Amino acid sequence: MTSTTRTAPSGQTAPGGSGLERSLREGTKRTLRAWGGLTASLRCPPDFMIIGAKRGGTTSLYNYLLQHPKVMPLFPAPQNIKGTHFFDSEFHRGVRWYRSHFPTGAYSTLRSRGGIPALTGEGSPYYLFHPLAAERAAKIASDTKVIALLRDPVERAYSHYKERLRHDSEALSFEQALDAESARLAGEEERLRREPTYHSDAHEHHSYVAQGRYLDMLPRWLDRYPSERVLILPSEDLYADPQATVNRIFAFLGLPPFTLRDVTRHNYVPAGNMRQQTRRHLQRLFAEHNRELARYLGMPIPWA
Repeated sequence: MTSTTRTAPSGQTAPGGSGLERSLREGTKRTLRAWGGLTASLRCPPDFMIIGAKRGGTTSLYNYLLQHPKVMPLFPAPQNIKGTHFFDSEFHRGVRWYRSHFPTGAYSTLRSRGGIPALTGEGSPYYLFHPLAAERAAKIASDTKVIALLRDPVERAYSHYKERLRHDSEALSFEQALDAESARLAGEEERLRREPTYHSDAHEHHSYVAQGRYLDMLPRWLDRYPSERVLILPSEDLYADPQATVNRIFAFLGLPPFTLRDVTRHNYVPAGNMRQQTRRHLQRLFAEHNRELARYLGMPIPWA
């Protein structure tokens, strides 16, 4: 693979800046993370986790929640970190590293004036699918409230695929990738369970169908967290009415309603049309699963 250098217009810095600027930024990040680690015992545990689904609106939801004056961002705030990926890919870094991402109790106290506690949390959408994330989270963050957005698995699969294309990590057509998925994922979940420090790109990034089989993963969370601490919503509700959906989540978190200033869909890139033959194939593939999911959750599913 050849590399290219992007040249900025005269008087401007190319995206990413110079090598020195990038080194300084990385050094600053390491210093701040080290400081977060040193002060980990003073930092708040997460009040909520947005666990997925991937390509289900989690970035938008996290940014909407941050607009509430009683929701605090992860540390350091200028880095705009959405999630830590601790319970999936970064568990080997330890609890102190995890706690280093949250604001201090003193900051929380300042934000809690008026009798309403300030909250903090993260959004790591691979948590829902990773086979060990629920077990790990229940041991370390048992009092956290869990939020899951579930998107039509057909649309989710195609959006996931288009994301991989944008990241240059998928060389196959969508139809070829669907055919290859079983072989790509063969043995990966077992290895993740067997080798806790192992990270599987295939399991996280090429699981287009598997990450839409929500019944394969939701019980891991619902078996470990009481129902009153778990909120499951269709992504389509968030897309159709962000304000109403976020108010439901504020109420779930014990926060008063708050009018959103910005309802931009974050991380949203319109995708081209899926082939109708492929769409019908996926709809048939998910049909029975969707009916069982609606029965399991005891709630209507827009795409079922």
